[in-house]
Amino acid sequence: MRVLFAGTPAVAVPSLDALVAAGFDVVAVLTRPDAPLGRKRVLTPSPVAARATELGIDVIRAAKVDAGTTARIAAAAPDVAAIVAYGGLVPRAALEIPRHGWINLHFSLLPAWRGAAPVQRAVIAGDDVTGAVTFRLEEGLDTGPVFGTLTEAVHPDDTAGALLERLSRSGSVLLAQTLSALGAGHAVAVPQQGQVSLAPKLGLEDGRLDWRQPALAIGRRARGVTPEPGAWTTLAGQRIKLEPVLLRPEAPALPPGHLAPDGKAVLVGTGSHPVELTRIQPSGKKMMTAADWARGQATLESVVFE
Repeated sequence: MRVLFAGTPAVAVPSLDALVAAGFDVVAVLTRPDAPLGRKRVLTPSPVAARATELGIDVIRAAKVDAGTTARIAAAAPDVAAIVAYGGLVPRAALEIPRHGWINLHFSLLPAWRGAAPVQRAVIAGDDVTGAVTFRLEEGLDTGPVFGTLTEAVHPDDTAGALLERLSRSGSVLLAQTLSALGAGHAVAVPQQGQVSLAPKLGLEDGRLDWRQPALAIGRRARGVTPEPGAWTTLAGQRIKLEPVLLRPEAPALPPGHLAPDGKAVLVGTGSHPVELTRIQPSGKKMMTAADWARGQATLESVVFE
Protein backbone atom coordinates (compact mmCIF):
# COMPACT_ATOMS: atom_id res chain seq x y z
CA MET A 1 0.00 0.00 0.00
CA ARG A 2 0.96 3.62 -0.53
CA VAL A 3 1.41 5.12 2.95
CA LEU A 4 1.52 8.69 4.18
CA PHE A 5 3.35 8.80 7.51
CA ALA A 6 2.61 11.65 9.94
CA GLY A 7 4.82 12.16 12.98
CA THR A 8 7.24 14.59 14.56
CA PRO A 9 9.26 13.55 17.68
CA ALA A 10 11.89 10.85 18.12
CA VAL A 11 9.33 8.37 19.48
CA ALA A 12 7.69 8.32 16.03
CA VAL A 13 10.90 7.35 14.19
CA PRO A 14 10.75 3.61 15.06
CA SER A 15 7.31 3.44 13.43
CA LEU A 16 8.57 5.08 10.25
CA ASP A 17 11.48 2.65 10.15
CA ALA A 18 9.18 -0.31 10.81
CA LEU A 19 6.88 0.57 7.90
CA VAL A 20 9.81 0.97 5.52
CA ALA A 21 11.35 -2.31 6.72
CA ALA A 22 8.00 -4.07 6.24
CA GLY A 23 8.00 -3.08 2.58
CA PHE A 24 5.30 -0.41 2.60
CA ASP A 25 5.62 2.31 -0.02
CA VAL A 26 5.93 5.39 2.21
CA VAL A 27 5.19 8.08 -0.37
CA ALA A 28 5.47 11.12 1.91
CA VAL A 29 6.00 12.20 5.49
CA LEU A 30 3.95 14.89 7.22
CA THR A 31 5.72 16.55 10.13
CA ARG A 32 5.90 19.80 12.06
CA PRO A 33 8.09 22.61 10.69
CA ASP A 34 11.75 22.98 11.65
CA ALA A 35 12.07 24.45 15.14
CA PRO A 36 14.76 26.59 16.82
CA LEU A 37 16.82 24.51 19.25
CA GLY A 38 19.66 25.17 21.65
CA ARG A 39 21.04 28.41 22.98
CA LYS A 40 21.75 29.65 19.48
CA ARG A 41 18.18 28.81 18.41
CA VAL A 42 19.29 27.04 15.26
CA LEU A 43 16.41 25.91 13.03
CA THR A 44 16.45 22.12 13.25
CA PRO A 45 14.35 19.51 11.41
CA SER A 46 12.12 17.28 13.51
CA PRO A 47 13.53 13.79 14.18
CA VAL A 48 10.98 12.35 11.76
CA ALA A 49 11.90 14.87 9.06
CA ALA A 50 15.59 14.09 9.51
CA ARG A 51 14.99 10.35 9.22
CA ALA A 52 12.70 10.75 6.21
CA THR A 53 15.39 12.78 4.43
CA GLU A 54 17.91 9.99 5.13
CA LEU A 55 15.45 7.51 3.62
CA GLY A 56 14.81 9.70 0.57
CA ILE A 57 11.14 10.26 1.37
CA ASP A 58 9.36 13.49 0.43
CA VAL A 59 8.70 15.66 3.51
CA ILE A 60 5.64 17.88 3.99
CA ARG A 61 6.31 20.39 6.77
CA ALA A 62 3.17 21.90 8.26
CA ALA A 63 2.18 23.36 11.62
CA LYS A 64 -1.46 22.59 10.79
CA VAL A 65 -3.27 20.58 8.17
CA ASP A 66 -4.80 23.47 6.23
CA ALA A 67 -6.13 23.52 2.67
CA GLY A 68 -2.65 23.72 1.16
CA THR A 69 -1.36 20.81 3.23
CA THR A 70 -4.47 18.79 2.44
CA ALA A 71 -3.84 19.35 -1.27
CA ARG A 72 -0.27 18.05 -0.92
CA ILE A 73 -1.54 14.98 0.94
CA ALA A 74 -4.06 14.34 -1.83
CA ALA A 75 -1.34 14.71 -4.45
CA ALA A 76 0.65 11.94 -2.75
CA ALA A 77 -2.37 9.64 -3.29
CA PRO A 78 -1.95 7.48 -0.18
CA ASP A 79 -4.02 4.35 0.34
CA VAL A 80 -3.66 4.80 4.10
CA ALA A 81 -2.16 7.34 6.49
CA ALA A 82 -0.28 6.25 9.63
CA ILE A 83 0.03 8.86 12.35
CA VAL A 84 2.25 8.77 15.45
CA ALA A 85 2.54 11.91 17.59
CA TYR A 86 2.28 14.37 14.72
CA GLY A 87 1.24 17.18 17.07
CA GLY A 88 -1.71 18.66 15.22
CA LEU A 89 -5.36 18.00 14.37
CA VAL A 90 -6.38 16.38 11.09
CA PRO A 91 -9.56 17.90 9.60
CA ARG A 92 -12.29 15.91 7.91
CA ALA A 93 -11.16 16.89 4.39
CA ALA A 94 -7.78 15.25 4.99
CA LEU A 95 -9.23 12.29 6.90
CA GLU A 96 -11.29 11.35 3.86
CA ILE A 97 -8.37 11.20 1.40
CA PRO A 98 -6.92 7.70 2.01
CA ARG A 99 -9.33 4.86 1.20
CA HIS A 100 -8.24 3.01 4.35
CA GLY A 101 -8.37 6.17 6.47
CA TRP A 102 -5.85 7.33 9.08
CA ILE A 103 -4.48 4.80 11.56
CA ASN A 104 -3.19 6.32 14.81
CA LEU A 105 -0.65 4.61 17.07
CA HIS A 106 -1.47 5.94 20.54
CA PHE A 107 0.54 5.17 23.65
CA SER A 108 -2.22 4.19 26.10
CA LEU A 109 -4.95 1.59 26.47
CA LEU A 110 -7.82 3.63 25.11
CA PRO A 111 -10.21 4.96 26.29
CA ALA A 112 -7.76 5.54 29.16
CA TRP A 113 -5.58 8.61 28.75
CA ARG A 114 -6.94 10.24 25.62
CA GLY A 115 -4.80 13.22 24.72
CA ALA A 116 -1.28 14.49 24.15
CA ALA A 117 0.52 13.11 27.24
CA PRO A 118 -0.78 9.58 27.90
CA VAL A 119 2.49 8.04 29.11
CA GLN A 120 3.34 10.95 31.41
CA ARG A 121 -0.13 10.94 32.94
CA ALA A 122 -0.04 7.16 33.45
CA VAL A 123 3.24 7.39 35.38
CA ILE A 124 2.02 10.33 37.50
CA ALA A 125 -1.21 8.44 38.28
CA GLY A 126 0.74 5.35 39.37
CA ASP A 127 -0.68 2.96 36.75
CA ASP A 128 0.83 -0.53 36.99
CA VAL A 129 0.10 -1.38 33.37
CA THR A 130 -0.19 0.74 30.24
CA GLY A 131 0.24 -0.04 26.57
CA ALA A 132 -0.44 1.11 23.04
CA VAL A 133 -3.25 0.78 20.54
CA THR A 134 -3.84 1.36 16.86
CA PHE A 135 -7.17 2.98 16.10
CA ARG A 136 -9.00 4.70 13.27
CA LEU A 137 -8.57 8.45 13.58
CA GLU A 138 -11.77 10.47 13.78
CA GLU A 139 -12.49 14.14 14.37
CA GLY A 140 -13.06 13.46 18.09
CA LEU A 141 -10.15 13.30 20.56
CA ASP A 142 -8.82 9.71 20.32
CA THR A 143 -12.35 8.34 20.06
CA GLY A 144 -12.09 5.99 17.08
CA PRO A 145 -12.47 2.20 17.06
CA VAL A 146 -9.43 0.10 17.97
CA PHE A 147 -7.65 -2.35 15.65
CA GLY A 148 -4.85 -3.69 17.85
CA THR A 149 -3.62 -3.53 21.43
CA LEU A 150 -0.44 -4.32 23.34
CA THR A 151 0.28 -4.02 27.06
CA GLU A 152 3.42 -2.90 28.89
CA ALA A 153 4.20 -3.09 32.60
CA VAL A 154 5.16 0.17 34.27
CA HIS A 155 8.33 -0.47 36.30
CA PRO A 156 8.74 1.20 39.71
CA ASP A 157 11.70 3.25 38.46
CA ASP A 158 10.30 4.08 35.02
CA THR A 159 10.47 7.67 33.88
CA ALA A 160 8.00 8.76 31.23
CA GLY A 161 10.89 8.93 28.79
CA ALA A 162 12.05 5.36 29.42
CA LEU A 163 8.53 3.95 29.24
CA LEU A 164 7.72 5.89 26.07
CA GLU A 165 10.91 4.63 24.41
CA ARG A 166 9.87 1.01 25.04
CA LEU A 167 6.35 1.65 23.79
CA SER A 168 7.64 3.40 20.67
CA ARG A 169 9.48 0.21 19.66
CA SER A 170 6.81 -2.35 20.51
CA GLY A 171 4.16 -0.01 19.10
CA SER A 172 5.98 0.24 15.78
CA VAL A 173 5.51 -3.50 15.31
CA LEU A 174 1.82 -3.19 16.15
CA LEU A 175 1.39 -0.38 13.62
CA ALA A 176 3.02 -2.38 10.82
CA GLN A 177 0.87 -5.41 11.67
CA THR A 178 -2.28 -3.29 11.60
CA LEU A 179 -1.48 -1.82 8.20
CA SER A 180 -0.68 -5.29 6.85
CA ALA A 181 -4.05 -6.56 8.09
CA LEU A 182 -5.80 -3.60 6.48
CA GLY A 183 -4.14 -4.30 3.15
CA ALA A 184 -5.11 -7.97 3.34
CA GLY A 185 -8.69 -7.11 4.29
CA HIS A 186 -8.43 -8.84 7.68
CA ALA A 187 -8.42 -5.86 10.04
CA VAL A 188 -11.38 -5.49 12.40
CA ALA A 189 -11.98 -2.30 14.39
CA VAL A 190 -13.75 -2.61 17.75
CA PRO A 191 -15.44 0.36 19.49
CA GLN A 192 -13.68 1.57 22.61
CA GLN A 193 -15.07 0.35 25.92
CA GLY A 194 -14.29 1.33 29.50
CA GLN A 195 -13.67 4.36 31.65
CA VAL A 196 -12.49 7.46 29.79
CA SER A 197 -9.62 9.50 31.24
CA LEU A 198 -7.89 12.52 29.72
CA ALA A 199 -4.20 13.26 29.29
CA PRO A 200 -3.76 16.93 28.37
CA LYS A 201 -0.33 18.23 27.39
CA LEU A 202 1.97 18.95 30.33
CA GLY A 203 3.08 22.49 31.08
CA LEU A 204 5.93 23.83 33.16
CA GLU A 205 3.75 24.06 36.28
CA ASP A 206 3.01 20.33 36.07
CA GLY A 207 6.66 19.70 36.95
CA ARG A 208 6.60 21.59 40.24
CA LEU A 209 6.93 19.26 43.23
CA ASP A 210 4.61 19.92 46.17
CA TRP A 211 6.51 18.71 49.23
CA ARG A 212 3.28 18.59 51.24
CA GLN A 213 2.16 15.60 49.18
CA PRO A 214 3.05 12.02 50.16
CA ALA A 215 6.46 10.77 49.05
CA LEU A 216 4.93 8.22 46.67
CA ALA A 217 2.99 10.93 44.79
CA ILE A 218 6.08 13.15 44.61
CA GLY A 219 8.17 10.29 43.25
CA ARG A 220 5.56 9.47 40.60
CA ARG A 221 5.28 13.09 39.49
CA ALA A 222 9.06 13.51 39.25
CA ARG A 223 9.31 10.39 37.06
CA GLY A 224 6.25 11.33 35.02
CA VAL A 225 7.62 14.72 33.99
CA THR A 226 11.10 13.38 33.12
CA PRO A 227 12.53 14.32 30.70
CA GLU A 228 9.90 16.95 29.78
CA PRO A 229 8.88 19.40 31.16
CA GLY A 230 11.12 18.29 34.04
CA ALA A 231 10.69 18.26 37.82
CA TRP A 232 11.54 21.40 39.77
CA THR A 233 11.20 23.26 43.03
CA THR A 234 12.18 26.70 44.31
CA LEU A 235 14.75 27.84 46.83
CA ALA A 236 14.82 31.48 47.89
CA GLY A 237 12.65 32.30 44.89
CA GLN A 238 14.97 30.60 42.37
CA ARG A 239 13.82 27.61 40.32
CA ILE A 240 15.89 24.46 40.75
CA LYS A 241 15.58 21.50 38.37
CA LEU A 242 15.53 18.00 39.84
CA GLU A 243 15.98 14.53 38.45
CA PRO A 244 13.70 11.76 39.83
CA VAL A 245 13.90 11.22 43.58
CA LEU A 246 14.27 7.99 45.55
CA LEU A 247 11.81 6.86 48.21
CA ARG A 248 13.29 6.51 51.70
CA PRO A 249 10.48 5.14 53.91
CA GLU A 250 12.95 4.03 56.61
CA ALA A 251 14.41 7.53 57.13
CA PRO A 252 13.35 9.70 60.09
CA ALA A 253 10.53 12.10 59.29
CA LEU A 254 11.27 15.67 58.17
CA PRO A 255 8.92 18.64 57.77
CA PRO A 256 7.79 19.07 54.14
CA GLY A 257 10.49 20.78 52.05
CA HIS A 258 13.12 20.67 54.81
CA LEU A 259 16.49 19.13 53.94
CA ALA A 260 18.84 16.99 55.99
CA PRO A 261 22.02 14.98 55.32
CA ASP A 262 22.03 11.20 55.58
CA GLY A 263 25.64 10.18 55.10
CA LYS A 264 26.42 11.20 51.53
CA ALA A 265 22.72 11.35 50.68
CA VAL A 266 20.47 14.42 50.82
CA LEU A 267 16.93 13.93 52.12
CA VAL A 268 13.87 16.14 51.71
CA GLY A 269 10.77 16.00 53.88
CA THR A 270 7.38 15.33 52.35
CA GLY A 271 3.82 14.82 53.58
CA SER A 272 4.80 11.27 54.56
CA HIS A 273 8.37 9.91 54.71
CA PRO A 274 11.45 11.64 53.20
CA VAL A 275 12.74 11.24 49.67
CA GLU A 276 16.36 11.25 48.55
CA LEU A 277 17.54 13.76 45.95
CA THR A 278 19.61 12.34 43.09
CA ARG A 279 20.74 15.20 40.84
CA ILE A 280 20.09 18.95 41.00
CA GLN A 281 20.51 21.82 38.56
CA PRO A 282 20.50 25.23 40.27
CA SER A 283 19.55 28.24 38.18
CA GLY A 284 22.32 29.14 35.74
CA LYS A 285 24.43 26.06 36.50
CA LYS A 286 24.93 22.55 35.18
CA MET A 287 23.24 19.45 36.54
CA MET A 288 25.20 17.98 39.47
CA THR A 289 24.85 15.26 42.08
CA ALA A 290 22.89 16.16 45.19
CA ALA A 291 26.02 15.50 47.30
CA ASP A 292 28.08 17.99 45.26
CA TRP A 293 25.33 20.58 45.52
CA ALA A 294 24.99 20.05 49.28
CA ARG A 295 28.68 20.74 49.82
CA GLY A 296 28.05 24.25 48.54
CA GLN A 297 25.42 24.95 51.20
CA ALA A 298 26.59 26.50 54.47
CA THR A 299 24.12 24.55 56.62
CA LEU A 300 21.97 21.99 54.85
CA GLU A 301 19.44 21.85 57.72
CA SER A 302 18.62 25.53 57.14
CA VAL A 303 17.67 24.92 53.49
CA VAL A 304 13.94 24.70 52.76
CA PHE A 305 12.45 23.98 49.36
CA GLU A 306 9.33 25.98 48.67
